[in-house]
Amino acid sequence: MLFLAFRLLQESTPQQSSLVDLILRASPIAHFVLLVLLVFSVVSWAIILTKARATNRAQRQSTEFLQVFARSARLQDLYAASASFRQSPLAAIYVAAHEELRAQAGRGAPAPDLEAVSRVMQSAAITETTKLEQNLGWLASTASASPFIGLFGTVVGILLAFQGLSQSSSASIQAVAPGIADALVATAAGIAAAVPAVLAYNHFVNRIKILAAEMDGFQLRLLNFIDGEAQTASAGAERTTQVMSR
Repeated sequence: MLFLAFRLLQESTPQQSSLVDLILRASPIAHFVLLVLLVFSVVSWAIILTKARATNRAQRQSTEFLQVFARSARLQDLYAASASFRQSPLAAIYVAAHEELRAQAGRGAPAPDLEAVSRVMQSAAITETTKLEQNLGWLASTASASPFIGLFGTVVGILLAFQGLSQSSSASIQAVAPGIADALVATAAGIAAAVPAVLAYNHFVNRIKILAAEMDGFQLRLLNFIDGEAQTASAGAERTTQVMSR
């Protein structure tokens, strides 16, 4: 059916006409539909570019932060380095854990409360995941709504084609060509707005899942690091006490 519509449009339209000419000659309703789809598309592309930069920085800095973490012998050594990885969710989790440990030490806790530290890190991970997922809802809305907005323009174009046919004294292609043009342009615009949005949404959701898995694994590694450092400090304190008691 679409092929037949294109053939009719080609036969009824001068060779020098272009897509811009079709859009300019479209009906006011078609112009409104195209304007709405243009807004959806422009905002979606702005989100796609912004989100691509943000996820790339988060992934790159997280990889670099893990390398620094693997080389660190003490938890305190990471604190100064974490300032260089502000876009890394792993660094944010570490800073939250470090602040909680400092607060516990300030309250005179004899040993780190690992459950409290774990809760603080989980809260930081949720905050970082929410930050990464920000504005993805717009992409999902664009992917789901744009085809239907384009379909609305398609239906209106077909109605205009039938209206032109009913008002024409003879059943000619020129009577239905403007409506068919509106329908095809609206359909194409809806698809053009939806396809990049759905592809980008699936891509970013997958990347955020990978980053979330890295955050979960890093929390376990950091808890083991904190526990090991606390046990080492406790053993050192016991040896000091034994030496002094002698």
